[in-house]
Amino acid sequence: MKTVIPEQWTPPCGNQCTHKFASLMQIPWRVFCKKGCDADGETWEECLGECNEICYKDPVLKDQQWSAYIDRSPGAASYSEECFHACVAGCGYKFDVPPDKVDQIHPNRPAKPPTIQEAHPATVEAIPTPKSSLSTDDVPCTSA
Repeated sequence: MKTVIPEQWTPPCGNQCTHKFASLMQIPWRVFCKKGCDADGETWEECLGECNEICYKDPVLKDQQWSAYIDRSPGAASYSEECFHACVAGCGYKFDVPPDKVDQIHPNRPAKPPTIQEAHPATVEAIPTPKSSLSTDDVPCTSA
């Protein structure tokens, strides 16, 4: 009887995702990498399109922008971007795309508008308080 080792339980693409996103904090990205491996697209370009659909919130109902809130994609822009890059890594493993080309792929979403830097409020100096008539001998000690 042939012994099956754990590496043989998953397809090679999924295995590569497991190794790339091995730490506990990277488990969500491992999942999205494997979604790239399992994407239905027949080509590299179709797979990238699926990553855009998976990772970015779009309206679920046509012409109803509010319905984007019920889309199951990650919410925050930074999470969507991380999701996209993990998914693209999975597509890269699936289609044997060199890692340097995978790293150059960016989502086909409009760039975020530049953030306006807020002026920092002026430093407020502490107002001196009048000296208390209590001396340190008059304050009860709280140490045991």
